Amino acid sequence: MKMVKKYSVLMLCAAVGFSLAACGPKESTSAKSSSKGSELVVWEDKEKSIGIKDAVAAFEKEHDVKVKVVEKPYAKQIEDLRMDGPAGTGPDVLTMPGDQIGTAVTEGLLKELHVEKDVQSLYTDASLQSQMVDQKLYGLPKAVETTVLFYNKDLISEKELPQTLEEWYDYSKKTADGSKFGFLALFDQIYYAESVMSGYGGYIFGKDKDGSYNPSDIGLNNEGAVKGAALIQKFYKDGLFPAGIIGEQGINVLESLFTEGKAAAIISGPWNVEAFSKSGINYGITKLPKLENGKSMSSFIGVKSYNVSAFSKNEELAQELAVFLANEKNSKTRYEKTKEVPAVKSLANDPAIMKSEAARAVTEQSRFSEPTPNIPEMNEIWTPADSALQTVATGKADPKQALDQAAETAKGQIKAKHSGK
Repeated sequence: MKMVKKYSVLMLCAAVGFSLAACGPKESTSAKSSSKGSELVVWEDKEKSIGIKDAVAAFEKEHDVKVKVVEKPYAKQIEDLRMDGPAGTGPDVLTMPGDQIGTAVTEGLLKELHVEKDVQSLYTDASLQSQMVDQKLYGLPKAVETTVLFYNKDLISEKELPQTLEEWYDYSKKTADGSKFGFLALFDQIYYAESVMSGYGGYIFGKDKDGSYNPSDIGLNNEGAVKGAALIQKFYKDGLFPAGIIGEQGINVLESLFTEGKAAAIISGPWNVEAFSKSGINYGITKLPKLENGKSMSSFIGVKSYNVSAFSKNEELAQELAVFLANEKNSKTRYEKTKEVPAVKSLANDPAIMKSEAARAVTEQSRFSEPTPNIPEMNEIWTPADSALQTVATGKADPKQALDQAAETAKGQIKAKHSGK
């Protein structure tokens, strides 16, 4: 999730070519006739409308309606909906990051979806969970992404890849000379650092018995999180990470070092596949390494979804369109056009998808990953956690001191802004 920081995998009905009637809510003849001549507006992600072009045409023909597709950065669509929705110029269906769902529901921006259980069962548990708030469904998953390991095949072969983060530390010790590096990651950001901290028992929010997040239970500074942060600090303290990858410009420095052949491996995501391919670098992709305790490094699963605006005047038809766009057939077509990994279970082993090294890596990494928490309180985690990790990276504070402060700040902000929870 490069573009969504504040901002599980691959799923559908049974037959590949099933239609809306086979998978969506039951529709009466009168409902069809009442929708005739209607117009729906869909906000799709930038440069991704090609992925739903055929599906939109089929839906228009089936329902005798017009569907207008507008491209907008998906991480900003909720922001635009706050203004355009009440003004009557917003969408009927939009796409958004799963970690924004809780905030959007709290603000009354999304319609609850009422779809059959067999439709819900099409998707991986983690991806569907990202669309749930208080056990109610507010969207259908369209695509998933996780962080993965990119490595330069001209510098290190697949057989030579260290299997644990600690082994990558040892490899980097032998490789890093100030201008060239071994393994690099943006561990001064909780989005990436959580992969290490959670492997030792750290967590963002604990969960109640029903699986919902408990914002009063913050694990940012528990014993495991501190241990993970101490390991992270070693990479910086021992000069294995350049100072340039700390802070806002860190991501640009990290990517440049990799594409220029100055880093053997980095943690990034499928959003960089096209850019790295265009750079001409001979790279491979695999899941994240394990830790010395045998646990696999985790990652946040980013889920893109189709959601229905609370301001839609055609909510039933809009829901049908969301279901249709996210079905198996259309999810596979969208993958073929956009290379975004679908969230449909039955597509997990589809040959057309699994021939992609990136898709295989995302699929495998998802097994060890969890959705980014989608409750509004998550908004109070990012800044204090990142600030703490930057002080850890620069050696201005020890891990426990920094994380204690982050947890205290987050709790204070949650109490001030989300009272009553």
